[in-house]
Amino acid sequence: MIKLEKKHIKIFSVVIAAVFVGSVVALALTQMGGMVGGTASAASTSVGVVDFRQVMAQSTEFQDARTKLDLAASEEQQNFESKTAGMSDEEKANAFQQAQERLAKKEEDLLAPIQKKIEAEIKSVAEAKGLQVVIHKAAVAYGGTDITQDVIRKLAK
Repeated sequence: MIKLEKKHIKIFSVVIAAVFVGSVVALALTQMGGMVGGTASAASTSVGVVDFRQVMAQSTEFQDARTKLDLAASEEQQNFESKTAGMSDEEKANAFQQAQERLAKKEEDLLAPIQKKIEAEIKSVAEAKGLQVVIHKAAVAYGGTDITQDVIRKLAK
């Protein structure tokens, strides 16, 4: 059995917290999957592109949520370290898994409303510009009407 030292647990916890925060953006991008249209129809429609990462990064609500998630991750790490001091490795693993589940739930609770708001603003801007399809900018090599800044301005209001 592996003997975990406090130093290793801290390092592991920090790495997990960093991965967790990084996954926030990845989760947000995967949740926007329904907005991606087929390229076969792009030739016959008005196509818009949006840089969802940039929209999220510029969103004050997302920045606030990220701050709350960072704080929650720190609190979970402190709680984990204090509660698991005398536990066996198996108990620590279970406590760690529970902490991750709590953080994932908090992430979902904080980000879902923000994602819905961004999706609604993307739809609103697309309709105002007469765009029939909006695709993630990263999926487009050339062309399309970039509505990223319009969405950012609309969210800022």
